[in-house]
Amino acid sequence: MDRNPSPPSSEAEEEGDAVGNTVYSKHWLFSILTRLIEVISPEKTEPAAGPEGVQTELDEEMENDICKVWDMSMDEDVALFLQEFNAPDIFMGVFAKSKCPRLTEICVGILGNMACFQDICMSISKDESLGQVLLQRLCDSDSPTLLETSRLLLTCLSQPEVANVWVERIRENPSVYDCVCFIMSSSTNVELLVKVGEVVDKLFDLDEELMLNWIKNGTCRSVGPSVDDSPEELPDFKIVPCILEAAKQVRSDNPEGLDVYMHILQLLTTVDEGIQAIVQAPDGGKETWTLLYDLVCHELCQPDDPPIIVQEQKTVLASILSVLSAMFASQTEQEYTKMRKSKSCFFLGFYMPLIGSLIRILQYMEGCGKRSVDKSKESEEQETGKADLNEEDFHLKILKDICCELLSNMLQELTKENTLEGLHQGHLNEQTCSCAFQNLLPLYFTSVESFLEVLREADQTLADNLEKRFPSLKVHT
Repeated sequence: MDRNPSPPSSEAEEEGDAVGNTVYSKHWLFSILTRLIEVISPEKTEPAAGPEGVQTELDEEMENDICKVWDMSMDEDVALFLQEFNAPDIFMGVFAKSKCPRLTEICVGILGNMACFQDICMSISKDESLGQVLLQRLCDSDSPTLLETSRLLLTCLSQPEVANVWVERIRENPSVYDCVCFIMSSSTNVELLVKVGEVVDKLFDLDEELMLNWIKNGTCRSVGPSVDDSPEELPDFKIVPCILEAAKQVRSDNPEGLDVYMHILQLLTTVDEGIQAIVQAPDGGKETWTLLYDLVCHELCQPDDPPIIVQEQKTVLASILSVLSAMFASQTEQEYTKMRKSKSCFFLGFYMPLIGSLIRILQYMEGCGKRSVDKSKESEEQETGKADLNEEDFHLKILKDICCELLSNMLQELTKENTLEGLHQGHLNEQTCSCAFQNLLPLYFTSVESFLEVLREADQTLADNLEKRFPSLKVHT
């Protein structure tokens, strides 16, 4: 069923039957809740029941009616009515007794709609039994149920009044880590992966301690209550490979999802343990570096894109470059770092195209900067326009700062051989070097000066031309 049926109205009902200020009928809603209790009652066996008398499918009429409640629960008056008549407790019974995935999905979805309203969200969140049961739903094997559970959790985590309740609850349930990692590493459902990623991103943003626990986890087995339809035995998950696998799944179909997973990686690099988890992987961080390199050099902000594309991709680019910068600066003696120090052929294949991509991003940002100035003149008297423009400039500045830091570090590592390769490949020329210098000076003067010395060995004429364009370099030569 792709679309839920339209909710019923109470236009024909007697006066006083309407739910709040809506046209929905209290009597009808109450009758559906009563039927829901009957569905999960052991005394009642339906034709759709399994061999043990447990109903595994909803009949069409019941499904249509409960879907109407799902739609109606987006209205605050209806949500409050459901809360008043203990719908969450009824749903608890569904979660405990029902073997019907569709029914479970709908009930979690209704709770997710109800949680959009602050008072109800607080009530749901403070119910410890309900909270534990909902976390168990993350071990469900039904993707639609997992999607609605993730949506509900994200809604609650986005409410400042109750976010800490859920963070603490999740921290105390190691099974959540296993189930989330299992979804990220094995699911091909892009919509589910994006929503689970948003939950992880929110958790890590809210609580560094939980993020550290998940980074260090890896060998922790699920100790939560067993769930019949959960995998019997989960492998020892590591958080970084799971994030990378999910990112690969969403990269082509969902740009917003890719943004989410790149931000999760960026959050990992805000702590030393996170950086080590990336670069001390069995492959020495090679898989992470290769994926991020491929995104920057072959997918995002490409030569045939208009410069304005950097506005659309600024947040995901900032996250990716931040992770690459943290990896590059790391002093661990892993494989990718050894490649950097040995200047191997494999490394050259990564190195110069990345420098070229970094400079192109800076060039595109210069184009966006000129456009922003023009927009500023047009909207001088429009306060909303100014606010939007300031936010644009803020995110672009973050991207520029990260881009310049990584570029300066990479330029400082160049040898004559690297530089000759860059000149031959077209990544380095007077235009690109001028753009790099324009953005790096004066903050990264030492890096620029170091690169210019190497460039002079590779192309004296180009170095002289750059010195003429940037007199401050000539003074210090």
